[in-house]
Amino acid sequence: MKIFLATAVLLAGCATGAGSPAARPDAADPAVVTTDKGAVRGTVTRTHRLFQGIRYATAGRWEAPRPTPSWRGVKDAKQPGALCPQVGAEYADTRSEEEDCLFLNVTTPAGPATGGRRPVMVWIHGDGAVGGGHFSDAGELAARGVVVVTVNYRLGVFNGFGYPGLRDPGTYGLQDQQEALRWVRRNAAAFGGDPGNVTLFGVSFGGLAINAHLTAPGSKGLFHRAILQSSPGMLDMPAGSMVPGLPAMDSFGYRTGAEVTAMGQLFAKQLGCADLACLRALPVKKILEVPQIMNAFQVYAHGGGVLPDRPDRALRAGRFHRVPVLAGATRDEHRIFVGMTYDVQEKKPDYPALVRTAFGREAAAVLRRYPVKAYGSPSLAWAAVLTDRMWARGTHEQNTLLARHVPVYGYEFADREAPMFLPFETDFDWGAYHAGDLPYLFPEPKAVFTPAQRELAGRMAGYWTNFARTGDPNGPGLPAWPRVAKGTLSLAPDAIRPIDYAAEHRLGFWK
Repeated sequence: MKIFLATAVLLAGCATGAGSPAARPDAADPAVVTTDKGAVRGTVTRTHRLFQGIRYATAGRWEAPRPTPSWRGVKDAKQPGALCPQVGAEYADTRSEEEDCLFLNVTTPAGPATGGRRPVMVWIHGDGAVGGGHFSDAGELAARGVVVVTVNYRLGVFNGFGYPGLRDPGTYGLQDQQEALRWVRRNAAAFGGDPGNVTLFGVSFGGLAINAHLTAPGSKGLFHRAILQSSPGMLDMPAGSMVPGLPAMDSFGYRTGAEVTAMGQLFAKQLGCADLACLRALPVKKILEVPQIMNAFQVYAHGGGVLPDRPDRALRAGRFHRVPVLAGATRDEHRIFVGMTYDVQEKKPDYPALVRTAFGREAAAVLRRYPVKAYGSPSLAWAAVLTDRMWARGTHEQNTLLARHVPVYGYEFADREAPMFLPFETDFDWGAYHAGDLPYLFPEPKAVFTPAQRELAGRMAGYWTNFARTGDPNGPGLPAWPRVAKGTLSLAPDAIRPIDYAAEHRLGFWK
């Protein structure tokens, strides 16, 4: 499960952001804010204020996070904090061996709030094996009158690991996010934000986390609205759907505590350890040298105190925190996974064999419904099958279940000319790919927009911030967005309109 792109998106850099004691804070200085642990000095621009590298917690390896100690004076908050340990990927040239990495970043509008405190949006980046909060430039969102918080949390083996003797294995990144939300509750007002109006939003692995927060007991009351972008929380995986040879799995990103513990014991042997003390004493570098160890634990575990139920099962039973939801996916979700597995590597997939492996006796029906000639290539046909079977089916089920209890606004990002901002040199047709909507909310230098795409980006930012403000994305100058029972909103340049999402993705066939 190599790729939870999302921040997809994630791309490089690391700094300590620790700062050192300085002069006492000046209440009249907009660059200085006093948090519950001490004062920080950020950067003020014409449009926004940015505070980076604020330490929100500390944590030992595979231990629950603890609030950061207090400090005296003013800490510098002009540089990002250290990335959590990671080895990077073909799409993200990042690396870090720093476990002291639980930092967050706050972006606010430049001027004083009018009419009360501002809504707060807390961003959970995607992927789960690479990335950091500071890669998401929240300046344009904040300029629309919201406070945006982006978070570092533990990734890969430092999040999803299990071993005998560990408490709540496989949930350490999730616990980090909860601690960050508690920090927001204590400190939002200091930055002009409303601690009683917090929207949790995230993409891909970040969306998977939000599905978990919707059902986790410890997350109750820490957020008041949720935005899920391309969340795989309701997805299963047919055999070979993500990686050739990978068996079918009934959940894309959730495992039991027993499963991650058994997997941890296998990896412990590769690391030369026979007990937990040995594992905790290993240098980060040695752990990261084990092939695939970060990707193997790119999951969240359930069955313990942090996440008692598997979130998809909890949603089916109606057991989740009652908050309004905005949720959707991209039109061509799985093209990025197929393109990276085959076309970027200059390989051609054996489409009939893949379909037979994934669907067995139903393969003939799938091949008739998704013939290569209708898509132009085996890669695009295979991507269409899995986009509909996995992503669309899972997203539709998620939104339908949630809408039985809370207001839900469904969307599909449908810009098939969305610029590719990842470092892939191929003429593959990426379409409206997984995480292709990110630059429309968080500017990415490599994503060059047409005027129509810039207008779409502005409208999406308007919808997202309206939803954070009121729980309803609609507002002046924006095409009407109905609740999901009356249609899913298709988001494309010059073509924002409700669609029949189930019909577009042949969900009757897959039922």
